[in-house]
Amino acid sequence: MRYPEGVRADGLPAVLSDPGRLAALGASGQVGSAPERVFDDLTRLAAAVTGCGIAALTFVAEDRTYWKSVPHLPYGGPELWQNAVADSFCYFPVGTNGPFVVEDAGEDPRTAGHPALAPWGVGAWAGFPIVTSDGQAIGSMCVIDAEPRIWKQGELEALAILARAVSSEVNLRVSLTATRTALDDARDALERAQHALTNSSELARSLQDSLLPPALRPVPGLEVAARYLPASGDAAVVGDFYDLFQGRTGWWTAVMGDVCGKGTDAAKVTALARYTMRADAGEHLSPAEVLDRLNTAMHAQRAPRFLTAVQTTFRTTPAGLSGRLCLAGHPPALIRRADGRVQQVGTSGTLLGVFPAVRLSDVRFRMAPGDLLLLYTDGACEARPDPAAPGPHRPMFDEAALARTLAETPGLDADATTQHIAAALAAHHGGFASDDTALLAVRVPPAPAAA
Repeated sequence: MRYPEGVRADGLPAVLSDPGRLAALGASGQVGSAPERVFDDLTRLAAAVTGCGIAALTFVAEDRTYWKSVPHLPYGGPELWQNAVADSFCYFPVGTNGPFVVEDAGEDPRTAGHPALAPWGVGAWAGFPIVTSDGQAIGSMCVIDAEPRIWKQGELEALAILARAVSSEVNLRVSLTATRTALDDARDALERAQHALTNSSELARSLQDSLLPPALRPVPGLEVAARYLPASGDAAVVGDFYDLFQGRTGWWTAVMGDVCGKGTDAAKVTALARYTMRADAGEHLSPAEVLDRLNTAMHAQRAPRFLTAVQTTFRTTPAGLSGRLCLAGHPPALIRRADGRVQQVGTSGTLLGVFPAVRLSDVRFRMAPGDLLLLYTDGACEARPDPAAPGPHRPMFDEAALARTLAETPGLDADATTQHIAAALAAHHGGFASDDTALLAVRVPPAPAAA
């Protein structure tokens, strides 16, 4: 087999010894590291989606392969969880910096007679590289079947998604370390990979769910709350997502997006948007700049769907809160003042993933004690009553209805406000939601009463 960088004297790809690749591997912090749930969840999901008995995530050095996640084996410590690089197939995706797929390992001329065949029981093998942000392949995610098999296209697409998710997690950790932000902000993007699923639709839904934080990280001096209200009916995948995380010191970022369409393509774009925005928000305080960079990334990756998004960066001040907000084809944010007045925030901007150049602008806003900021997806302003419900026809729950509902909540905290809106939506559509809905609220607590 020929490799672009040639081969070493021992017949292995010369790129394994490339100084730039080895530096990138060292910077990842993964060599000799112990298993983590965030990675184990993804390898278990890879095994379940493909029906294989073995799935593994490894990081490949010059002469050794270091195991990061091999869920079917008990952890034996760093000295045991490694092997000579030639004793497994893991170097193949690294050597080619691309997928390596074998349907009959014993007969394929690339792998016939390989020393890994018997110890690992390899009948068929499929793996994708783990790639750094600068394009260096430092490891691989693979699945092993004991019998030869013909891989389905959907299985390989799912494995590619999971390998990119691992790459994004590793790259995000490196980026956050460089900007001195806590590593735990990087982990919660992937900590929630769901139970083993058996078809591509369920896989995509699981990947979408894994992008929704189970609980928002507390923001000192503020109240925060979020709700995700799934559509009624089957588990068709949509692209609603939200996030809240710390960027630069003293600044926080809240994002919400809605990917057009449903299915696996929507899940792919959701993942791309989430990881890109997290990575870039640590470098730019301007939401318009971050959303513009996301648009560029979507075109570079040939994203199959477009999306709308709203992003805000904010920090607490002695007077309350100061922030910037940008809309990219998304419904305007709402601010509920302490006295119940509701105001729209944001200037309409271009949706993302359609045009190479977009028109986006930041709007500055301030909030005083008792004020609340609400971000939402269009399920909250396009809710339709169940057409099968008895009684007279009712109009759509639109933006005006949402504003009126929010105005009914002066004095309620962030969680109670999102609960009130969710109850109003349920009452309007009669328990049959036609679209998923995401809500995220940030409130400046009222000043304590004078003694």
